[in-house]
Amino acid sequence: MSRLDSKNRPIIADINKKSPISEAYRTLRTNIDFSSIDHQIQVIMVTSPGPGEGKSTTTANLATVYAQAEKKVLVIDADLRKPTMHQTFVKTNRWGLTSVLAGQSPFAKVIAKTHIDNLDLLTSGPVPPNPSEMLSSKRLSALLEELRTQYDVILMDTPPVLVVTDAQLIAAKSDGVLMVIDSGKVKRESALKAKASLELVQARMLGVVLNNVDQRRNEDSYYYYYGTQE
Repeated sequence: MSRLDSKNRPIIADINKKSPISEAYRTLRTNIDFSSIDHQIQVIMVTSPGPGEGKSTTTANLATVYAQAEKKVLVIDADLRKPTMHQTFVKTNRWGLTSVLAGQSPFAKVIAKTHIDNLDLLTSGPVPPNPSEMLSSKRLSALLEELRTQYDVILMDTPPVLVVTDAQLIAAKSDGVLMVIDSGKVKRESALKAKASLELVQARMLGVVLNNVDQRRNEDSYYYYYGTQE
C-alpha cells in the first residue's frame, strides 16, 4: 500500500508529492536540517498554543518528507490525553507508548510499520490516569536514548502548550521544538505565552509553522517556516 486509505486524515506529502503544500514541508525539513550546525537535531517535538491548529497534521507530513529523503523516521504520539496518530496511519491504539512506560510491553513489540517506507509509528496506547507523571519519568528518557540509536529522526506529537504541562515536560527531553500556529485563529498574546512557557524549561525553539496562511493566488493553505535567531 503506497497511500493512506483514510479519507478523514490524508497525508498530503504522501498523496500528492508535487503539491505546493508538499514542497513547503520539504522546505521546512531543509530549514530544520540547517537550523543548527553545532547541535544535532534528532528528537523534534511538535506542539501548538491551543487545540485544532494543525500540529498533528504537521507532524505526519514532516515525518513523511523525512522518510522520502531516505531517513529512518519514528513518529511518537505523545499526546496521551487526545491521541490521533493511530487514526492518521490507520493503526490500533490498544498498546503503545503508555504500555512501554508502564512496563507492560517492550517498545520493539509495539512500534508499527506504516504504509510509508522508512516511517514507523509508536502510538500513544491506552489513555492513562497520570499522563504528566509518565511523560516526566526516567523511563521515557531512557526510551528516547535507546530510540536515538535506531532512528535518524524522531518526531513527537504533543498536547497544546497552553492546555496542559505535558508539552513542557517533553520539550526538556527534545533537541528542538516546532510550534504550529493557526494564523487566523491564534492571537499574538497566546503565541508569545506559549513560547515563554517552553523557554522556561530551556526548550530549543526551531521555529514556527504558520498554518492557514491566506494566499490569494492559490487555493491551498501553505505552511511556512520562520527560523528563530539565537
